[in-house]
Formats: sequence, structure tokens, C-alpha cells
Amino acid sequence: MTIFTCAPGWEAMLTCIYEASESKLGYKNIRLLLEPLGQQSFLDEYIHVEPDEVKAEKVATSIIRGISFQFYQELAYTAMAYEEDVLDNIYHVLLLGFKFGENALKMVQYRDIIRNREIRARVVREAERFREILRFHQLGNLYVAHFEPKSRVASYLGPIFQDRMPSENFMIVDDVHREAVVHRKNEPYYMWQINDREFARLAQTEEENDEYTDLWKAFFDSIAIKERANEKCQMSHFPLWARKHAVEFTIDERG
Repeated sequence: MTIFTCAPGWEAMLTCIYEASESKLGYKNIRLLLEPLGQQSFLDEYIHVEPDEVKAEKVATSIIRGISFQFYQELAYTAMAYEEDVLDNIYHVLLLGFKFGENALKMVQYRDIIRNREIRARVVREAERFREILRFHQLGNLYVAHFEPKSRVASYLGPIFQDRMPSENFMIVDDVHREAVVHRKNEPYYMWQINDREFARLAQTEEENDEYTDLWKAFFDSIAIKERANEKCQMSHFPLWARKHAVEFTIDERG
């Protein structure tokens, strides 16, 4: 068995799918797993895959044009999950999608589809739970919320709170996956990956003293600078190069 592995992240996952498909080994002879890996078998060959924007875009374009944007969207929801088998499941669901089209997601006679529905349902349930309980701390004219999800649901929450708070500066910080929704008032939100140095400085929002408030405001302003606002990172599960294929980009809220 050949096992293709990659770090969590939608671009890396799409690249891993690309490399697995290009290997021509056949779906019965390969698995796709997210790192870090658990116990490894000496009988298997492990191939680490680095994220590649060009290869990821090729896969995304193939899904959107060959199946549908809705299908791509559903797989992106699945990719937010923390389950060990999520990448392998996405790969097998994708094979069904190319064979049967968009309706493959309704074919519950396939165990991969049943499993995919289970994973997506868990992601949406977790996101909806945080949607209800997320609380913001006000730091001057900036609102900051921390949360610790199992799944990478920050990008799910982004458009929801953008609609709720369009005229506010806010950040929603995922302390587990170290990524944040960043929203400047009356502008579209984007996703930001927080590096170790930034995370260490900004981990304790509850310390609402003047010095800490100034630190947060400076951080918020610095990442909004256009030169640093990496468009590739915006909407990490629905990047700009995928959104351009859709006539209208919307995120459905459903379980």
C-alpha cells in the first residue's frame, strides 16, 4: 500500500489528491492521510506531499467544472474536520463524483458517502455551536473572540459574523489551529494564519489593560496592510482562485 500524506490545510489536501491521482497506482492501492501520522507500518510506502498552489488549483478547477461548485463546496466543508480518515474519504467521494456527477452525494448505498455525511454533519454542528456561544471582548474599537474547536471552522464562522457585525472591526481567533478571521469594518473578511511569535504575544485577550489593548490594535492594523494580506490565504477553504469559477459565492448554513 502506498500512503500519500500531507499537512492539514485545503491547499495541501488538494495537492495530495493531485499527486495520488497522478501516481496511476489505482485507488485500491493507495490511501491519503493527514499528518501527523499515528503508528506507521513498515509494509507501506509513505510519500509526503508539500502544498502546491498550481496543482491544488488544477484539482479545484476539475471539480468545479467537471462536477459542480456545490460539490466542491461540500468537500471543502468536509475538509474542515479533524477526523483521521477525512482526506481519504474526500478522495473516494471525489472518485464517485467524477463517475456519477453531483448526485453522488445522495447515493447513500456507498459507505464513503455515508461517512462523508457523518463528517460534514459533525463539522456543521460544531460550527453552529460556536456560532451560538462565541463571545467577544471589546478592546477599544476592536472586538476579539478566542475559541478552541476540534475542526477548522473559523472560515465557516467568518461570513456569519461579517453579516452580524458589518460595521465593526473584529477578529475570531482559533487557538488550536492558530488561524483567525480578520474583519475590518465595512470590508470583506479574510483568513490569517498566526505565526508562533504572534500567537505567544496575543494568547491572553482577557488581560484588558491599556498596554494589551494597544498591542492588539497594532497587530490588527499590521495584518491589514495590503502588502501582507496574502490573497492566497483569504477564505482558506474557499480561496480566491476557486471562488472565481462561481457566478455567486455563498456559504449555505445547513446540517
